[in-house]
Formats: sequence, C-alpha cells, structure tokens
Amino acid sequence: MGSSDWGLPTESGMWQDEMVVKRKFDSLSQEAYLSIWRTYDRLKAIEERFFAPFGLTPQQYNVLRLLQGSESSVPTLTIATRLVSRAPDITRMLDRLEQDGYVLRTRSQEDRRAVLVSLTPEGHKILGEIEAPLEAMHADQIGHLSQKELRQLCELLSKARKPHEPEGSNW
Repeated sequence: MGSSDWGLPTESGMWQDEMVVKRKFDSLSQEAYLSIWRTYDRLKAIEERFFAPFGLTPQQYNVLRLLQGSESSVPTLTIATRLVSRAPDITRMLDRLEQDGYVLRTRSQEDRRAVLVSLTPEGHKILGEIEAPLEAMHADQIGHLSQKELRQLCELLSKARKPHEPEGSNW
C-alpha cells in the first residue's frame, strides 16, 4: 500500500509520487482563474520572504511607495483606496508604520476628521535600502518572460480585472 505526503496510505494504495494527477477543470474560465490564483500564491511567497528581513509586509511597503510618490501628505482613506490589495485594517497598518518611524500622521487643518499621512526621512531611507534588492526579486519572479510577454500579460490581467475595479480606479 502507498502513502501520502504524511506517510499515510493513499486511497489507491499508491505512493504520492507514483500518482499521476490529471488536471481536470469544469471550464476554461475555471482553469484561467485557478492558474491566476496559483501564480499569485507562488509569487506572493517570494514577496513575503523578501520583505520579512526589512520588518515589513508587502502591504506596508505598498503604503510607503504610495506616500513616496505623493507630493504632499495623503488622507488615510485615499491610501486605503489606492493600495494594490485591500487592507482590512488600514489604521492598524499605519499604527505599525508610525511606530517604526516610517510615517507621520497629522490631523488635517481643513477637516479635523481627516488624518493625513506623510513619509518620514526614515521611511525614505528604508525605501532606498529596498530598491535594488526589490528589482532583483522581481527579476527572480518574472524575469524569465520577454518584454513582449510582460506587456501581453499586463494587458490581459488589466482586461480581466477592469470590470471588477471600483469606479474611478486608476489601475
């Protein structure tokens, strides 16, 4: 009798590596969706390992980059809408970034309900440290694709995502 990845017998009695798994999808749409999901999972694992030594999550890095690209302080709600992936608790994320000295939050003078966020010199510094190694990580993730393939991939992903983007999204 065979065993599973945990040394347990499989239903067929075959070893896990002896089993030939045929991918069967209900539709081409399902295959495409699952392919995107699996690709995301593989690339995200690389990304998470990359950011860990810097003490950041990919979403925290995204916040820092958004602030770096802004000419002035940015309202918290604007940051939340511009993130690459949704952040369920933007306040907690900003708390952590502020605690680490990467961002500064202040109340808006025009609207005291609004909180404005800006990048500190320490935030600029960490982004500078990350820049070159990040390029290398991206090359590791998708550097095997040609420029033409990358453009094509971006166009197709944009086309797939577009109907699901919030109105006014600049993605």
